Amino acid sequence: MTAINENPDIRHITPEALAALGDGSLVYVKPVHVEGKDVVAVHGADGALLALLADRDQAFAAARQYEMMPLSVH
Repeated sequence: MTAINENPDIRHITPEALAALGDGSLVYVKPVHVEGKDVVAVHGADGALLALLADRDQAFAAARQYEMMPLSVH
């Protein structure tokens, strides 16, 4: 049996462990500038771009529609 580190150093988390946060249901919403327009990006916990939407409200609604938990990132 592998011992569990009770105080992991989050600065050294693996991409796989990061993607598994929240059982894969966490997504990050942040404003971005694309092709001259201000839009909102939705990223998976692993950093993969999932969607670009017009505004934060649409991004949060879309994430919830797919049973994901959106979190704001600045």
